[in-house]
Amino acid sequence: MKTTNLILTAIVMVALSGCATSYQSNGLTGGYSDTQLAPDVFRVVFCGNGYTEAERAQDFALLRAAELTLQQGFTCFAVIDEQNSTKTSSFTTPGYANTTATGTGSSSGNIYLNPYGGNYSGTSSAYVNSSTTYTPPQTHVFYKPRTGLLVKAFQTKPEGIFTFDASFLQQSLKKKYRIERNESSSVLRK
Repeated sequence: MKTTNLILTAIVMVALSGCATSYQSNGLTGGYSDTQLAPDVFRVVFCGNGYTEAERAQDFALLRAAELTLQQGFTCFAVIDEQNSTKTSSFTTPGYANTTATGTGSSSGNIYLNPYGGNYSGTSSAYVNSSTTYTPPQTHVFYKPRTGLLVKAFQTKPEGIFTFDASFLQQSLKKKYRIERNESSSVLRK
């Protein structure tokens, strides 16, 4: 039972080690989701996994906002509201102890037989050495960033409002994270 738990824990750790959430629609390991609230207003949320940095979550939310802006025929967008949070989760591996013992033993004696019975006299001795190795439980903590944006898209840059150029931002962030976009999905190049 202990061995099975350790093997399963090791497999999960190897599978997830170093795998930050990629730029994708919401999946098992996180990703983006979006909702169109008006013809020119969108809510975009990006949720990362335990290997995703907060900056990456913010950048991917902005990238999705840029894509939506361009898909709807707009050229720029303003962030009306932004919310960042972090979800903390952890798991603890079980502790275990392993004891190894080695020993030697000897016995010697004499048997005396006579017509009325017999008797035995002898000695016996045993020597045992043992050592125990204890591995304590280990707790692993993961911080999962989440960024939510409320954005308003514009055909042309309005006066007095800071806006992102959607095309420029999209190119810049795809270059930063080496993202190539296919027709059906995004691919992250390392």
